Amino acid sequence: MIQPMWRKVVGYVVLILFLLMILLPFYWMFVTAFKPDTEIAAYPPHFIPQHPTFSHFKQAFVQYNFWPFIRNSIIVSLISTFLVLLFGSMAGFSLARLPIPGRTGIMVALLVISMFPAIAVVSPLYVLLKSLGWLNTYQALIVPYTAFNMPFAIWILRNYFLQVPGALFEAASVDGASVFRTFYQIFLPMTTPGLFTAAVFTFVACWTEFLFALVFNSSNAMRTIPVGIALFSGQYSVPYGTIFAGSLVAVVPIIILVIIFRKWIVSGLTQGAVKG
Repeated sequence: MIQPMWRKVVGYVVLILFLLMILLPFYWMFVTAFKPDTEIAAYPPHFIPQHPTFSHFKQAFVQYNFWPFIRNSIIVSLISTFLVLLFGSMAGFSLARLPIPGRTGIMVALLVISMFPAIAVVSPLYVLLKSLGWLNTYQALIVPYTAFNMPFAIWILRNYFLQVPGALFEAASVDGASVFRTFYQIFLPMTTPGLFTAAVFTFVACWTEFLFALVFNSSNAMRTIPVGIALFSGQYSVPYGTIFAGSLVAVVPIIILVIIFRKWIVSGLTQGAVKG
């Protein structure tokens, strides 16, 4: 059936407007990072920098010591992502292929936990971490990040493991392979796209998390990028250019990850998160 021309035109117009709504904040962040302060405050605003400058980037890295924030974010995000993949893949395999009683209830519980608001557990977690002496440490963020991102990763990986033919599991059992060997040597290599998908979502969630990082790590040496940028503002001034410069540096790794793994991300959303 051929669609009328006006329907195609309306569809393209809606898509273009939707795309502009998404891209406009990113474009404004990009151009503002390169504007001098006089142009940032100018009215009417300049959509293209008249006198581009890198002074805000220099200010972020020299005056506000931005490098430690990047280092802390990299350490926390990478270790959390590794732990989520390590435990999430084994849990997903177990829920997909092993005769565990109450699997449906476990999956529902994981879904509920993944939607639990972080603000509700900040206070008890703070008391627990303080009693352990873990405040202002990397593990103060790694442990909560791993716990909160694990359910979503299990959901994604479980459905990838379900797509692997069950006959392979039975054949491996007949040949005398242990459950762990079957998981490690047969099933895990066949679910590589799911692992990358879970890794990207977990890394982005850890990289951008703000609340836990603000509450649990109050030392300036242990802050992550989102908290460090938020604290750029002084009592009497807000350095918008420096804030946008730091934000631009922070989103670059996410953009690179999404571009590289975009096919697997879409595959994970359609096969893992949606298909139950």
